[in-house]
Amino acid sequence: MKLGYHAPLPPAKTGVAQYAATLLRHLAPLYEEGGDLYQIGNNGLHWEIYQQALARPGIVLLHDACLHHLLLGKLKRDEYIEEFVYNYGEWFRQTALRYWEARAGSAADAKYFARPLLRRLVERAKLTIVHNAAAEAAVRHHAPAAKVALVPHLFEPPRDHCYGEIEQYREQVLGVTRDECLFAVLGHLRESKRIDTILSAFELLVVKGLKIRLLVQGDFVGPDLERALAPRLRTSHILRRPYLSEDEWWLQAHAIDAVINLRWPLAGESSGIATRLMGIGKPALLTRSLETRDIPEAAAIQIDPGPPERAQLEHFVAWLALQPEARRAIGRHAVLHTRQFHHVERVAAQIAELLRANT
Repeated sequence: MKLGYHAPLPPAKTGVAQYAATLLRHLAPLYEEGGDLYQIGNNGLHWEIYQQALARPGIVLLHDACLHHLLLGKLKRDEYIEEFVYNYGEWFRQTALRYWEARAGSAADAKYFARPLLRRLVERAKLTIVHNAAAEAAVRHHAPAAKVALVPHLFEPPRDHCYGEIEQYREQVLGVTRDECLFAVLGHLRESKRIDTILSAFELLVVKGLKIRLLVQGDFVGPDLERALAPRLRTSHILRRPYLSEDEWWLQAHAIDAVINLRWPLAGESSGIATRLMGIGKPALLTRSLETRDIPEAAAIQIDPGPPERAQLEHFVAWLALQPEARRAIGRHAVLHTRQFHHVERVAAQIAELLRANT
């Protein structure tokens, strides 16, 4: 394989690293030509890859259609302002200065997500690959002449886990009984995952007597949110788990009953966690958005962002907890959708064809 493959790889603690390693295994036998494939997301792990993609243009696989926080964290004040002006025009220079001065709150402020700072990268790329319609729209908005292709996020089926192994893990490691419904929030824990709202919904439903538990697994991306939520994460209906090995992560995934994967503000991201859980038949509660438009109604529960979010979340958590057959039905549809459109062999073949056509 002669392709220059630029991406974080395990043991980096990021979903992009797992994605990149999985794609590489399946892409290598399909593609023998040269060129460069750059996988880029919205955090500091991707800074050197971002710079390489500008210096030696190739094909960009964009995991987040917002690079604002990456650039905000790596550029100096004047560099950041010039980058903002390059993307949106000279008349936004003072706006850029205000954004810079208020950057401490950027992780949860929608205005930073609304200005994804994509123009320089996607203008130079020979092709930009995205995973959903929101990301495609963001690329076209920033660089109307840029070439862009939409390829679904990948799913690789895990090894088989026997029922006894899963039940033992659920009961002995997680401490969850059979009559409790276990929901989970997984991955890097940040403000945009709506953790505060999720905790509030569970606190109310537990008071009402619902037999539910919430697993919060992963590392917080910053100390402020972790400190703010710490007292609420120590209650009896909450389980906290750290970053896990890949094998234990999958065992945990089989042990839960449903995953909550809300997002706001949105960053044009297709969730690898949601794709993985849906691929093994777990109901997913997602934020209704352009990012999730292609997921069939029967394959996931979509919750409206904004004022309806809290009430809808409470309703559907209670419904899933009380209706195990509904959980199974949604899970069956999720498996059919995920394995038809997201299977890694299908995705790798699509990317290989795009590489051949654009390098």
